[in-house]
Amino acid sequence: MKIEVFGTGCSKCNMLEANVRKALTSLGVQADVVKVRDVGQMIDRGFMVTPALAIDGEIVVAGRVASVGELIELISSRRPKA
Repeated sequence: MKIEVFGTGCSKCNMLEANVRKALTSLGVQADVVKVRDVGQMIDRGFMVTPALAIDGEIVVAGRVASVGELIELISSRRPKA
């Protein structure tokens, strides 16, 4: 699983990344967490607001900080079933 956090490094972007890491820890899930700070990449992906979050290439949150609980649900619904 690849999780991308899009943002320029503002406090909300950092909070979203922290919430992602808390959700992953809570779930016991391993994932690549990548911070994308390049505005050109963000525009190429089709959004203009930050923070934003993509899971395996799909934008799932944009323009707000998702809570740990919401992130747990988003990650759980997208992880492979064993």
